[in-house]
Amino acid sequence: MKQIIKRGSFFTLMFMLLGCLSLYAADNDLITKQITIHLEKAGTLPDRIGSSKKYKITNLKIIGEINGTDLRMIREMAGSISYGNSTDGKLSVLDLSEAKIVEGGDSYYTDYDNNNNYYTSNDVIGRMAFFGCSGLMSLNLPAGITEIDYGAFALCSGLTSLTLPAGITSIGSWAFQYCSGLTSLTLPAGITEISDGAFALCNGLTSLTLPAGITSIGHDAFYKCSGLTSLNLPAGITSIGTNAFWNCSGLTSLNLPAGITSIGYNAFEGCSGLTSLNLPAGITSIGDYAFRRCSGLTSLTLPAGITSIGNWAFANCSGLTSIYVYAEKVPKIGSNTFEGVDAKKCTLYVPMGTRDDYWLSSFGDYFENIVEFDVTGIDKTTTSTDVEEVARYSVNGQRLSAPTKGLNIVKYSNGSVKKVAIR
Repeated sequence: MKQIIKRGSFFTLMFMLLGCLSLYAADNDLITKQITIHLEKAGTLPDRIGSSKKYKITNLKIIGEINGTDLRMIREMAGSISYGNSTDGKLSVLDLSEAKIVEGGDSYYTDYDNNNNYYTSNDVIGRMAFFGCSGLMSLNLPAGITEIDYGAFALCSGLTSLTLPAGITSIGSWAFQYCSGLTSLTLPAGITEISDGAFALCNGLTSLTLPAGITSIGHDAFYKCSGLTSLNLPAGITSIGTNAFWNCSGLTSLNLPAGITSIGYNAFEGCSGLTSLNLPAGITSIGDYAFRRCSGLTSLTLPAGITSIGNWAFANCSGLTSIYVYAEKVPKIGSNTFEGVDAKKCTLYVPMGTRDDYWLSSFGDYFENIVEFDVTGIDKTTTSTDVEEVARYSVNGQRLSAPTKGLNIVKYSNGSVKKVAIR
């Protein structure tokens, strides 16, 4: 029996060694140094590289004009054929910083579902241009690029490094969907909107810098970007679309700009890392399910102009202990708006003289403790000396770095929230 075991172990070891040697030989056959190709004429990349080296090059730099024929070749080298199926391509580093995309040549991608062929356009990363090129890890784009079209980098799951040129003014819908390896990205100043699904399922994204000119965030824009921990939304944003931040469970800090007037359906559902939320004064409506399952929320401030709160908007926000509503006219709320909020633990604070109105309304179905407070005066509660201030906000919900003249909303380390007048 011992001889059999030894003999079996020997053969196993031999197979392992042969396997390793085989893998080493295969890896050793790859061309890992950067290959630089000067294209004197667009469409000639296949002739310059040839079929024998097509799937061996791992690092490529192209100088000159490239068209659809060249891009088709690049896609195959990067692991994805013209209709999305995989190839044996090993290209992982691509430098196009000195290249220029021009129209012409063959189609680089075929969408059989819709019977469409896609061709290059001048200075545009076209529709589905690098779709499914999951082997690409690093990419430098041409400096003259002005637009990134629909699904251009979707399913580029290996992409960890990407620099976007300053001239880009438009990023299409679903452009970076499933780029799960991307950890940080800075968007150029010329971009004015985050299109639908642009960064959906980029769950490795932890840092994102948005330019000041952005005015809207489309539906599903950051859908399930669970790695995002904080995000500063530019002051010019006026709308946040459906599912925009759905299940961004890592989001702990959120600053909503003053110009936002509505929050869409499911916009922040499942953002369980959020602990406090102050909505800007201009918000008048909150969509269905907007903050559902934000179980980490302990405090909530609703501005005076709020008129409607959608179905299930704050359902299952089980951590809420205080809600301050500044609206003297009771807002209309949908069905199950506060379902799952602990009626005994959470106190609803309402403007002086409105307690009965709130108690008789649908709010009274959810809250046992409804307390009036003076929306313009000082909170009379004295803060204990062993309780520390952890955050301070203006009435409009803007984060304050220091006490500011007027009414301040102060959150303390014991979970309480007080209103303090600063003269």
